[in-house]
Amino acid sequence: MPAFQPVRGMRDLLPEDAALLNYIVCKARETACLFGYKEVVTPVVESYELLSAKSGEEIRSRMFVFKDLGNRTVALRPEFTASIARLATTTLRNEPKPLRLFSVGSVYRYDEPQRGRYREFWQSNFELVGSARPEADAEVILLTDSLLRAVGLQSYAFKLGNVGVLRAILSQEGVDEKTQNMILQLMDKKEYDEAFKLVKPEKCRALLSELLELKAPDASSTVEKMREKVKGYTEAEAAAYNLAEVLRLVTEGGCNVQTVEPTFARGLEYYTGMIFEVYVPQLEIALGGGGRYDRLIEVFGGEPTPAVGVAHGIDRIALALQMQEKTVEPKHGKKVMVIPVNEQVKSEALKLAMQLRSAGVPTEFEVMRRRVAKALEDADRRRIDYAVIIGEKELRAKTVTLRDMAKRLQETVPIQALAEKIMHEA
Repeated sequence: MPAFQPVRGMRDLLPEDAALLNYIVCKARETACLFGYKEVVTPVVESYELLSAKSGEEIRSRMFVFKDLGNRTVALRPEFTASIARLATTTLRNEPKPLRLFSVGSVYRYDEPQRGRYREFWQSNFELVGSARPEADAEVILLTDSLLRAVGLQSYAFKLGNVGVLRAILSQEGVDEKTQNMILQLMDKKEYDEAFKLVKPEKCRALLSELLELKAPDASSTVEKMREKVKGYTEAEAAAYNLAEVLRLVTEGGCNVQTVEPTFARGLEYYTGMIFEVYVPQLEIALGGGGRYDRLIEVFGGEPTPAVGVAHGIDRIALALQMQEKTVEPKHGKKVMVIPVNEQVKSEALKLAMQLRSAGVPTEFEVMRRRVAKALEDADRRRIDYAVIIGEKELRAKTVTLRDMAKRLQETVPIQALAEKIMHEA
């Protein structure tokens, strides 16, 4: 019988990988707490109608979709925002605004597997619902900066834009929303020639080409040139002004945005304003990104409600940390192995192991019935810090032998003082 392997695009996380992922998740939860975001847990399976409503054709075509036993069409969530919008229109609709909500978990897209891109992957997701102000836009960028600093990532860079500029230009030139979505999806994939073929007005096509070629020495200069280019397009001017305000707030908040891209677009259809992504030089794919979506909650039957959010690719952040040779030291204290000398002391040894665990000392028990010498070899191989050796003579004296595995030294320690001594040494 052949050995089973994970389904293509899925993967096993071995202890070291799982430790790194959990480290990032822990930092995401700490960041959520620092910024006042409350965690919610939403289903992995949602109705296809909900998830597909404004996700964009690119995402819709890559969803894991199936019929449940009630013949309902459902899908594995490809991201969190639709679920949060559902909550905002139902259970949380009467909660005071702004809502600050945090989620973390696995999401699913049928992408072509490659480095940093899987069909099952992890995200931390932050949504701020109820504010249309640039301060809210700035907050999700500053939050992202804080998270990446907290995990120890180096040399990451932000790219900022405002899809409202592009939508306003296209709307003023009479381009319908469906065509706009197609244009933005092509621009997101850098297929600009194909995108511009869908823009019929020559004036509009020329302006988009000028924005695409716009160059400036820094982010602020890019925004100013962008504002000059869109004069005469009232809503585009307002969107460009908003972008300038967000950039100013983010900069004053201590985050350095290196790039503003006037024709920056993201694949999801629900974005209406500021959008951003964050990168490291070692990877060509974004570590995270997000933006403003002021119409999504209304689409799902709620009151018109502005919102902005960001999702961070935990797997990608982990990969970036590994590429930067960042090591994560577990914070579990010293590891202990309890080794009974023979069968007669096994029960007392097991009782002592439980006492150490109750005191907060990570403790393994020798369950293979090895001789002491072999058990010590195994403990050394698995980087156990201390071995606690228990024999009949020691039990009568209410003591144990404590062996420091690194120093190869051992001493006799009273049982009642054992946990405190190990924790003090740690």
